[in-house]
Amino acid sequence: MSKFSRRVDDPLWKAILEHVFADFLCFFFSDAEEVFDLDRGFEYLDKEFETLFPPEPNSRGVRFVDKLVKVFLKSGDIQFVLVHIEVQSSKGEGDLARRMFEYFYKISDRYRVPVTAVAILADSSRTYRPSVYVQEFMGTRLRYSFNSYKVLDQDEAALRADPNPFAVVVLTALQAIVHRKASDEGLMSIKHDLYDEMMKRKMGKRSRQGIYDFLTYYVSFQNDENLVIFDKEIKEKLGRSDTMGTREYLLEKAKSTGLQKGLEKGRLEERARAEAEKFDIAREMKRDGLSVEQISRFTKLSIEEIEKL
Repeated sequence: MSKFSRRVDDPLWKAILEHVFADFLCFFFSDAEEVFDLDRGFEYLDKEFETLFPPEPNSRGVRFVDKLVKVFLKSGDIQFVLVHIEVQSSKGEGDLARRMFEYFYKISDRYRVPVTAVAILADSSRTYRPSVYVQEFMGTRLRYSFNSYKVLDQDEAALRADPNPFAVVVLTALQAIVHRKASDEGLMSIKHDLYDEMMKRKMGKRSRQGIYDFLTYYVSFQNDENLVIFDKEIKEKLGRSDTMGTREYLLEKAKSTGLQKGLEKGRLEERARAEAEKFDIAREMKRDGLSVEQISRFTKLSIEEIEKL
């Protein structure tokens, strides 16, 4: 077992929530199917959220994975609920409760609708459990409570038994915490296990693609070549070579050069995969309304490349 802690890729939560948001609602709210009109779909208000809470200079991690979603009610009313989710994979500055309250009152003031909030705590501290914000002065007292979900508290067996696809997302985050110092060999085994858990559950193609990407990239291998090996082994499990489609063009382009063989070929494929990921992230940031300059600084792509997306 190595002595380092592996990097987790928090921004992937932003994408996976859009892939499986209906499953997310059903996972957290037992009466979701009776309350929400899941067939009507959802509106992801990331651009509006950025307007209310502009990214801070040099901000990292937590703020990037805020998600504001308009969810319609099954009652048929024009009224709707805004669900705010925040994922925190480290304790940060310990000000999550205060920020959750700020989100609440600004969102409430902007839209004049009920707001329910969920904070997913994916950190490794057993004592860090923010769920309430209290403010009082001279006889005036305010208390704001929000849904707080601690990944570290979850029972692994229960998650494996849960048919909801979102259980695999939580299981992935739990394994990242519990096995954060696993060797590459151990991480390879964990990823295969998570893949098998995903395949046990019924879900649409888009959800399966999203969860596959999440379990594949959420925790990184120390040796990047193992990512290529994992992808190849998954293709062998499926018995075909055209599994996960969004990056295939760049991968095939890398293979067609004929300049690399063996491990060198693996490195080339991984570089192509990483480059494709930059374009995927840039497309999503562009949809979210971020400026070309901001996207360029974040992804290191040129302004010309981003404008063509």
